[in-house]
Amino acid sequence: MTLKDKILVTGGTGFIGSHTVVELQNAGYEVVIVDNLSNSREEVVDSIEQITGERPSFEKVDCLDKESLKKVFEEYAGIRAIIHFAASKAVGESVQKPLMYYRNNLGSLLNLLDLMPQYGVEGIVFSSSCTVYGQPDVLPVTERAPIKKAESPYGNTKQICEAIIQDDVKSGAPISAILLRYFNPIGAHPSGLIGELPNGVPQNLVPFITQTAMGIREQLSVFGDDYDTPDGSCIRDYINVVDLAKAHVHAISRILQKKQEEPVEVFNVGTGRGLSVLELVHAFEASTGVKLNYKIAGRRAGDIVKVWADPKKANEVLGWHAEETIEDTLRSAWKWQVHLRETGIQ
Repeated sequence: MTLKDKILVTGGTGFIGSHTVVELQNAGYEVVIVDNLSNSREEVVDSIEQITGERPSFEKVDCLDKESLKKVFEEYAGIRAIIHFAASKAVGESVQKPLMYYRNNLGSLLNLLDLMPQYGVEGIVFSSSCTVYGQPDVLPVTERAPIKKAESPYGNTKQICEAIIQDDVKSGAPISAILLRYFNPIGAHPSGLIGELPNGVPQNLVPFITQTAMGIREQLSVFGDDYDTPDGSCIRDYINVVDLAKAHVHAISRILQKKQEEPVEVFNVGTGRGLSVLELVHAFEASTGVKLNYKIAGRRAGDIVKVWADPKKANEVLGWHAEETIEDTLRSAWKWQVHLRETGIQ
């Protein structure tokens, strides 16, 4: 019996993290999750076990607590690579609480980069964002698009974290890195057992849609219908969270098999198709048969008008493709919301 490669997933009980743990386990990796549960629940570990038949290791640790992180590396000796999700992630909240975002998002990464060489960790996959591009001059966005001044402290933390990783590797740190710039992750696992579970009022569109459809929220606000787009609402590249999770498995494999052409590589992870907020609302209604109570509201601070990916590099170099349809993705999000109602969580 061969030993499985051990991967540390920070923020592994969160939305994208939990789906990635499932895909890593399905691909034969051993997973150790660290999460401070600030925006997730420990019961997610049970759901991951239910889906995969295997229970990942879990440690309730804050990545800002370096001593506790050290203990994780010591207890689970032989961690080969890290997928780093743990971060505060709401654009609007970051405008209100910038210092919290800088402290959390930069500090957690710095601790990991400090500890990696001490424990022989070979590489890190960093959870970045298309927000690093700001409002791009040319669409679709390739990885060569210029990094623009961030529209929010959240976006700025992603830019700074990318620069920190680049500078650390350039300085001779014995690690490699893959930066995955996500577009807009939505949906849930087709089992309906894991999905996005925001604390309090959702900051992201699809949970707000499903909560409104369920009657938890009275009304969905569409922020702006006077943008320079066909229907006046913002356009985004919505990617199924399971597809996104699989991109991380490809990235880990690339690091461990030493296939990287550069010590730090960047990939856009998106579908290559832009959908407006109103198109998404109508697609939800059409694919689930559930009507939504929504209204047009004023523009929201920090929002860019339109952005979608050119995923060619991820397709050709990483060997990854988005496969799920928007209809199946929205049905999975609704199935998850129904599961939350049935289990009394929401």
